[in-house]
Amino acid sequence: MLASVAAHIALYCVGGAVHGARMWFQIVLPSAAGIVFILIILIAGERHFYRTAIPVWMFAVAFAQRAWLAVGDLRLVVLLWLVCISLAGFYTRVTAGKVKHFWTLWFLTGALLAVFLVERRHAIAAAETWAQWLSLLYGALMAASLLAVSLAIQVRPDGSGYYPTWGDRSDGRRVRTIPAMSYVVPYIMPERAAASNWITDTIDLTPIERYVRAKRLDGLSGFGVTHVFLAAYVRIVAQYPAINRFCSGQHVYSRGRDIEFVMAVKTKMTTDAPDTMIKVHFDPADTAEDVYRKLSAQIEAVKDAPLDSDFDKTAKVLTYIPGVVLKFVVWFLRLMDYFGLIPRFLLGVSPFHGSVILTSMGSLGIPPIVHHLYDFGNLPVFFSLGCKYRRNVVEDDGKVTAKKFVDFTVNCDERICDGFYFATGLKYMRKFLAHPERLDQPPEVVLEDID
Repeated sequence: MLASVAAHIALYCVGGAVHGARMWFQIVLPSAAGIVFILIILIAGERHFYRTAIPVWMFAVAFAQRAWLAVGDLRLVVLLWLVCISLAGFYTRVTAGKVKHFWTLWFLTGALLAVFLVERRHAIAAAETWAQWLSLLYGALMAASLLAVSLAIQVRPDGSGYYPTWGDRSDGRRVRTIPAMSYVVPYIMPERAAASNWITDTIDLTPIERYVRAKRLDGLSGFGVTHVFLAAYVRIVAQYPAINRFCSGQHVYSRGRDIEFVMAVKTKMTTDAPDTMIKVHFDPADTAEDVYRKLSAQIEAVKDAPLDSDFDKTAKVLTYIPGVVLKFVVWFLRLMDYFGLIPRFLLGVSPFHGSVILTSMGSLGIPPIVHHLYDFGNLPVFFSLGCKYRRNVVEDDGKVTAKKFVDFTVNCDERICDGFYFATGLKYMRKFLAHPERLDQPPEVVLEDID
């Protein structure tokens, strides 16, 4: 393919200047298609091989324009266009996994090479100049490279897991079998803030504090209520995976087993200390200790450190952009996010993209706030914990006991799953908050989200 690109560029260098549409369709487009084809295979061929259909369609457009210029018979031109569309469409379906008999491509691409050689056999025999040889070499090498790639295609074995395809994003796969109503709702409520529902609940801290003390005696010195809530939320996702979805671009996506937790952390416990954002990736099979170690590692990385994390560097770069230009940059980022085109490194530092964000008001001594969801990004769930407080409770035997409680609020995007599903998940979480020692063992099974 690289030799084909080189031959194509050399052909027009030898042939002289070319202007207008011919330059764009017969020089720039096929050369760019060849380079894109190479880069996709080398950089992303293992996981995103389906994207090679993009340069194949670029080749098809270039060939169609060439047929329009070179062939006088309109009926033959239409026939050639249909052949191009059929071959590119079939290649797209094969590489996307829609057609399992990929070996059919061997015959199609082999036939393409054979037809080219047969059709140009007289030109091959009569070729004398460099320009004539380069014109033949370009087409033959391009067809041969497509044949070589089709021979190298392998079907992924059963049990190899899900692999991305058209319509997926770098941070999630599209859920394609949701009910019709769930498909329509994101178009009716396109903004996340307008589609948010919230609930307030109260938890008895007696079993949690007993569990926290035991963990601290085991050496987990910083273990606290936040870790218990996070571990319980992780356990929800293990049994109710739809809670780990998000809505973006009017479509619903699943993060699979990647639970991307976002949290604001003060670099120092002083009122004038700046905040920074951290991201922690949990797995549904994580235990309470796994949650503690992963979260502690991220907090220690920013504690008492200058603001030089990836998030802070990115935010600082944005402050150098003039306000009017910054407004356009944010609009452009929204547009890219709508189509799932934001680069993965930006998604990795964005505090607006993730599974769940949690804030604790305990250190501030105030009740939990009902925090809004951000329209920018795709965060679907916002947890807020309040401060601890005591309250007298009448026990079953009539005795009055003073117990500690904590209130919390949850704000969620109702478009990711229905209310009954989310409520069932929250009730399931309460079982672990009432018996947190269950969080020491991984779940027996982790359920997968629907296709």
